[in-house]
Amino acid sequence: MSTQVFDLPDLGEGLTEAVLIRWLVKTGDPVAVDEPVAEVETAKAMVEVPSPFGGVIAQLHGEEGATLQVGSPLITVEAGTSAAESYVEEERAGSGNVLIGYGTSGADASRRRRRRAVPRSAPTRQTRNGERPAVQSPIVRRLARDKGVDLTSLTGTGPDGLIMRRDVEAAAAPEPVAVPQPVAVVSDVDQRTGLPIRTRVPLTGMRKAVTTTLTRSRTEIPEATTWVDVDATALLDLRAELKETGAAPGILAMVARFVVAGLARFPELNSRVDTERGEITHLDGVNLGLAAQTDRGLVVPAIKDAHRLSMRGLDAEIRRLTAAAREGTATAAELSSGSFTLNNYGVLGVDGSAAIINHPEVAILGMGRILPRPWVVGGEIAVRHIVQLSLVFDHRVCDGGTAGGFLRFVADCIEAPKSAMADL
Repeated sequence: MSTQVFDLPDLGEGLTEAVLIRWLVKTGDPVAVDEPVAEVETAKAMVEVPSPFGGVIAQLHGEEGATLQVGSPLITVEAGTSAAESYVEEERAGSGNVLIGYGTSGADASRRRRRRAVPRSAPTRQTRNGERPAVQSPIVRRLARDKGVDLTSLTGTGPDGLIMRRDVEAAAAPEPVAVPQPVAVVSDVDQRTGLPIRTRVPLTGMRKAVTTTLTRSRTEIPEATTWVDVDATALLDLRAELKETGAAPGILAMVARFVVAGLARFPELNSRVDTERGEITHLDGVNLGLAAQTDRGLVVPAIKDAHRLSMRGLDAEIRRLTAAAREGTATAAELSSGSFTLNNYGVLGVDGSAAIINHPEVAILGMGRILPRPWVVGGEIAVRHIVQLSLVFDHRVCDGGTAGGFLRFVADCIEAPKSAMADL
């Protein structure tokens, strides 16, 4: 019985590493082709990785919590079928069939193992004919291109002469030997304050991605902030009326509809800055991002084509996406496709915030908690429900007039929602 090593595959989205959250199998377990064996966290989402081989688990490579590099060994399988009868790891990574799905649910491991991937496309076998080398995986082709290896000069060691990753690596010129550098001793005392260090939290997975995005935003974007206090009493009254006739959309969905309408009037805030081409690109349509706090950190799932949805449609998507984000089941596409972000930091119990723009977007609108406050109405002081809106925007795409116009538009819709809905 032969053994086969399955390397951590290319997870897409340009990702090069993943944190091993937990094993879904143990040594000695039988495993079927396409059965999930590990749950990993990338910078984008939680991912279940299935085995391309059937057989018995001979070895698990890596401890839970460790960071694994793409291409490093994940599992060793004592194969119950020949290599020619199962996909090799490069074929699986190249065809897109590796990933069962993004995220996890509260289901147990046995339920997880019953899930199967839906292939994007079936791989086709290429044979050597003097013109085309016997290589199927785009991962192998890219490796050969990066290392300057001519694929037509190789004889593959895989099934039917298939050129494998190991064939390319063997033919590549040896890498220069790195000179070992002295390893700094990690102190248990903070050097500046002299205080003992309680714990060290590695920047990995999603936390690392958040750090990179926010640092890039602060570094690259010349941002400015403007805000306004808004009388939301009429909006609350309207929602109460809608609830009397049936299910009513949430306040966030109602504000989201006003935001989408505002972006149609002020497209500068729904754009991208392309510094390489020296241009600003205005987007046709809105993928509305929603900042959501989860146990794994802040994520921003996006409602695709939010401009096509009604308030009730937005409400349904907001509930679905926020639940998926908290459960870790939001897909990588949902977590990285926003064009403008709406942040309801009122749920955190705060009134206002100068948020950081979610790079590469150019603006973010924040909404604080709605509180009863004294307010002047018709020359008289009355108790009204007030909310603060704050807009952080990239000053490269517009000036204060545009930002103020957008913010005032949304505020006016909140203060007179019936009139606004009639015009939308």
